[in-house]
Amino acid sequence: MKADPKAEAAPAGGGNKKLVIILIAVLVLVLVGGGAGAYFLLQDKGAAAEHDEEDVKPKKKKKKQDEGPPVYVPVEPFTVNLNPEEGEQYLQLAFTLQVADAEQSEVIKNNMPKVRSRILLLLSSKKASEINTPEGKSQLAKEIMEQVNEPFQDRGDEQEVTEVLFTSFIIQ
Repeated sequence: MKADPKAEAAPAGGGNKKLVIILIAVLVLVLVGGGAGAYFLLQDKGAAAEHDEEDVKPKKKKKKQDEGPPVYVPVEPFTVNLNPEEGEQYLQLAFTLQVADAEQSEVIKNNMPKVRSRILLLLSSKKASEINTPEGKSQLAKEIMEQVNEPFQDRGDEQEVTEVLFTSFIIQ
């Protein structure tokens, strides 16, 4: 008995089709898997780059602050009558301003008459009991800083005084 040639050819052709479909499915899976892997790898590198950028930004700020030594602007001493409490009292005060940079130093030096006027008005409004304690002195330093940081011109930029350092403080 001879087998029908058509019957033998059919299963062989069907096997080839199955093999082609399996190969295409495997190829699609490999491509999808590779694409997904590449996507996740690139996502991780992007996140790492963002973290690196975030780490760099604070370092740049630190470098800017540490570029050089602090800049100081000495202010000539003040002698003012204090607001009366127990008879007449006066304050003799000398201090130095610490500023952000040399440019700020020049701005303050060029406007020293305004600085002195503002400070004189502030000091003469004080009572000895208000500024005699360490807390009172700290508060006075903050108020002096606020007065000096106010813009010298209308709609001008504020100054950048970072600290007020007392060099002499006498109440009599």
